[in-house]
Amino acid sequence: MEQRRDSRDENLERMRVHIDDPFSAIRLSDSLQRHLQRLDQERARSVVAVCIGTDRSTGDSLGPLVGSKLNRMRLPYLSRVAGTLDKPVHATNLKQTLEEIAGEFESPLILAVDACLGRLESVGFITLAPGALQPGAGVNKTLPPVGDLHISGIVNVGGYLEFMVLQNTRLSLVMRMADRIALGIYVACKKLGAVNLEARELPAYPVESGWEPVPSPA
Repeated sequence: MEQRRDSRDENLERMRVHIDDPFSAIRLSDSLQRHLQRLDQERARSVVAVCIGTDRSTGDSLGPLVGSKLNRMRLPYLSRVAGTLDKPVHATNLKQTLEEIAGEFESPLILAVDACLGRLESVGFITLAPGALQPGAGVNKTLPPVGDLHISGIVNVGGYLEFMVLQNTRLSLVMRMADRIALGIYVACKKLGAVNLEARELPAYPVESGWEPVPSPA
C-alpha cells in the first residue's frame, strides 16, 4: 500500500527492520519513542493508535491483531486504541472512526498501523515513518490518509491479484509481525508513560501472551 510523508516531519527519520532481527522490537520502540517525543514536545496531545485492517483476510489482519494486543495491555499513555479483531477499522468505517477521534480529542497524535504489499525481498520488513499512510492504495481503494506517523508491515508480494495475495498470506508471518509491532509500541509507551504515571506503574512485559523480554542490543 502506498504511503506518503508529511513535509512538516522531514526532520524525523524513517526506520526499517526485519522480523528476523532478534532486536527488531527494541529498535522499533527506540525509534518510535523519538518520533513521539519530537511530535509532542510539550506532552499535551492525546496519543491514539488506529490499527487498520480486517479479520476476514489473513494478510490484512495485521492491524486488528496489533490493536487487540495493545487493547489488552491497557497502556495509560495511549488515550485510545481503534481497530481490534472484535471491532476492526476498515474501508467502510475508517472515515467515521477518524471523525469520532477528531470529536473526542483536540489535536490528537495519531499512530497508524497497517499491512502492506511490496517486493519479494521486502516481505517481513516493518517500517516506521513520519506522516500519514494511505490505506487501501495497494488494493485500489480511495480512503482518507491516516496518521501523524505510521507503522506498516510488508506481509506479501504486491503487483498482481492483491485481494487473492492477501487472502493467501501466511498467518505465521502476520502473527510474528504483530508481536514485534505490539511489543515495540508497548516498550515505547512504557518509557514515555512512566513520566506521567506518578505512583502508578505499568505492568511488566506481557509474558502471559507468550512473549519474553527482549535483551537490549549491544
